[in-house]
Amino acid sequence: MRTAHPTFGPTTALLVVDVQNDFADPAGRLYVAGGESVVDVVDGLVPTARAAGSPVVYTQDWHPPETPHFATSGGPWPVHCVAGTWGAQLHPRLEVAGPVVRKGAGAQDGYSGFTARDVETGEERDTGLRRLLSELGVTRVVVVGLALDVCVKETALDARRLGYQTVVVVAATRPVDLAPGDGARALEELRGHGVETC
Repeated sequence: MRTAHPTFGPTTALLVVDVQNDFADPAGRLYVAGGESVVDVVDGLVPTARAAGSPVVYTQDWHPPETPHFATSGGPWPVHCVAGTWGAQLHPRLEVAGPVVRKGAGAQDGYSGFTARDVETGEERDTGLRRLLSELGVTRVVVVGLALDVCVKETALDARRLGYQTVVVVAATRPVDLAPGDGARALEELRGHGVETC
């Protein structure tokens, strides 16, 4: 289902996924084409959300220098968002107006803002995001950020699985598109699981 535009209120959180230099800056190690334009769209949504009483929560990839998540150790991705580096920092133009939940530490993949899976054992661990949203009284999330076909998708699917009404703002995300059409397929999958798009 596609809605006209996201609505906000005290029980709706704006969830900003991984708007970090390595994804959103052309000099980043895993730059997502058009990622820098997402910063401006998100910055337009933050004051709207806050004015309506919505909490704004951010996620941040925070990887160790060596992890099975990286190609250097047999994983699928180039080294990116290493804890404490420029690439892992939230984009300098991003308006940060709420708590940040870090994910992907250790041997975890860190795709979803809610859970991280140990690449070697398959064990899933809670990131603390669900507890935070519960403390804030949130029942609905509006998901934006990077990248559509990876962390935004997995975060939105987890949100639905956990019972949140979930909306993805298409203009406020971009796909990696490792394979052509991955972004379009991600949107189809999200809609198939009851995630609204606008």
